[in-house]
Amino acid sequence: MSPSPTNKIALFIDGANLYATAKTLGFDIDYKRLLKEFQSRGTLLRAFYYTAIIEDQEYSSIRPLIDWLDYNGYTVVTKATKEFIDASGRRKVKGNMDIELAVDAMELAEHIDQMVLFSGDGDFRSLVEAVQRRGVRVTVVSTIASQPPMIADELRRQADVFTDLVELQSKLGRDPSERPAPRDRGDREARHHAPQFLQRATTMAPRGDDDFEE
Repeated sequence: MSPSPTNKIALFIDGANLYATAKTLGFDIDYKRLLKEFQSRGTLLRAFYYTAIIEDQEYSSIRPLIDWLDYNGYTVVTKATKEFIDASGRRKVKGNMDIELAVDAMELAEHIDQMVLFSGDGDFRSLVEAVQRRGVRVTVVSTIASQPPMIADELRRQADVFTDLVELQSKLGRDPSERPAPRDRGDREARHHAPQFLQRATTMAPRGDDDFEE
């Protein structure tokens, strides 16, 4: 079945959550292939990528990936993480992008037919419901193949379509034997790196827990 050019699509990628999900399944996302896959399914109006960054670090390991995405068709939305001391005196880092993603999705809802959300965070259930009320079909991409599943049950049930990321591995996964060109720093970052705080943040991703210890 050929894609309908009238099917207007927008992608909303929870960067930390997608990274953790793919790693749990044992492969790396090829963001160039991801873009092409959804361009083949209709008219891709926008592909948002959300991530928090540690601003006071001299070098952030995710910066090359962000730069690559920004130059290759993605709309990258970032904000600085916030540090705070919890009640027990431990230093924690907070970096939640839920509000930014929700605002963009609501603003774009009247212009699209399909929203594709790459996240398993249950906090997005009410957003999905609100977008659906505006006539938009919502596909959620995460996985139930892991133990425990990376997607909250309430989010999976709310979606019009749930797609397990493992089913997309052949279309979105990076070939392990592929060697990036010397200038392709963003691709190398996508394959090898993610900030430690992102790795820690996603351990509780399905429940929307965005506080994690340093």
